[in-house]
Amino acid sequence: MEFEGRNPDEIIQSIKDKFKFKGRNSFPLHIIIIIAVILFLGKGMVYTIQPDEVGVLLRFGKFIKTTNPGLHFKLPFGIDNAIPVKVEKVYTSEFGFRTKSAGVRTLYSQKSYNDESLMLTGDLNVLDLEWIVQFKIKDPFKVLFIIRNIDKTIRDISESVMRRIVGDYAFSEVLTTKRIEINIQAQKEMQKVLDEYDSGIQVVKVKLQDVNPPESVKPAFNAVNQAKQEREELKNKAWKVYNQKIPQAKGEASKVIQQAQGYALEKINMAKGDSKRFLLLWEEYTRAKEITSKRLYLEYMNDILSGSGKKYIVDSKEKGILPLLKLNQK
Repeated sequence: MEFEGRNPDEIIQSIKDKFKFKGRNSFPLHIIIIIAVILFLGKGMVYTIQPDEVGVLLRFGKFIKTTNPGLHFKLPFGIDNAIPVKVEKVYTSEFGFRTKSAGVRTLYSQKSYNDESLMLTGDLNVLDLEWIVQFKIKDPFKVLFIIRNIDKTIRDISESVMRRIVGDYAFSEVLTTKRIEINIQAQKEMQKVLDEYDSGIQVVKVKLQDVNPPESVKPAFNAVNQAKQEREELKNKAWKVYNQKIPQAKGEASKVIQQAQGYALEKINMAKGDSKRFLLLWEEYTRAKEITSKRLYLEYMNDILSGSGKKYIVDSKEKGILPLLKLNQK
């Protein structure tokens, strides 16, 4: 406002100078005073609530109503008092660390916060935790008139809840596998406590930022971790060899078994075929013994003679066969 911080005489003189109220033709002084009073009252009767805010209107210190974003009127002279409360802003509380300045390269305070970050796990080990709590104001009236100190309330509840939850988990679980579970559980329990207090605060997120052993035991902890990693590496190598050799041995064993089964099946089928062939021959032999015997004789002689060289058929009455052989011929 143009007249903010100035006394009435200065305001009147400023109006005179601005509108050139000088000489006989100037406006009467009482009109100038009336205009100044209107401007002064107008300043105290109008207030603006921003889009991300809700206004809490008090009359003589008593809550009257809440007002939405926009231009509003109220009684002047301190009768009405409008308090804007940001209901869309997400506030952040840090535990175990503090941010000095945020930006492309965030700077953190070097001060130690062990009084809030050191916690005892379920297996009686000590951890150094850093976490954040993000929250919004969902009921401006409750935040203004039921909770005395929002930040301290959030910090006390968060620290209490986190200590209890961490005490239910083992050291290694908090470090590795259970971090998301702890975040969700802490958010639910904080919201439950805040609702019991009728605080008008909504917890948006609880997140573990960093989990470490205390500085005094970090070297020993790192040595143990290195030994565990080496052990896991050796186990993985052993499993790799196992997964290579066992399937290979199983495959070779299966191959030998299948070959043996095939060989056995082949021999059984051959034996069955031979026995069936023999039975068929026996049936034919019993029906015609002489013919069957002669046929068998001829078949065997054919098999024998087919493997020999030259064949000579000699009459049984011939007494000398040398002239017939012609041994000198090649």
